[in-house]
Amino acid sequence: MAKKWRQHLQNWMSQKTDLPQDVMMDLPRITMIGQIHIYVENHRGLLTFSDKEVRLLLKNGQLLIKGRSFVIKTILPEEILLEGKIDEVLYLNG
Repeated sequence: MAKKWRQHLQNWMSQKTDLPQDVMMDLPRITMIGQIHIYVENHRGLLTFSDKEVRLLLKNGQLLIKGRSFVIKTILPEEILLEGKIDEVLYLNG
């Protein structure tokens, strides 16, 4: 119940303050350029990395990116830029 109330409050605050919902609700922002680049902001850490799969921890779950020839171009505490051939991007509920 408290979780739903907090989400409603965050939605209301986002609408009233004209701030993006990803900022107010601590959601990831995912930007893809074709199938060759993916930029993820507001993640909680890198869980696994291989040349075929990347798994990121999010506030509420995980983000699974599948493909091939992955290379991490940039990694910061809450941001990652991944390059390679992206086949799938899956959101896994925690």
